Amino acid sequence: MKIFSKRLKQLRKEKKLTQKKLGLLIGKTGSCIANWESGLHKPSIADVIKLHYIFNVSVDYLIGRID
Repeated sequence: MKIFSKRLKQLRKEKKLTQKKLGLLIGKTGSCIANWESGLHKPSIADVIKLHYIFNVSVDYLIGRID
């Protein structure tokens, strides 16, 4: 999930979202987003799908299956 963590952080910064704001968009806390970005925890599939809609990228891109 290292690729996921890097891509999540990159996409969040490109959208100029704080971890707290992104968390509010998907019903999570800012610390939850921080844990995903640091690789301490993994998101559920439902959360990955929410991120896919927010960032308008494929799930495969988020999880590192494609570039």
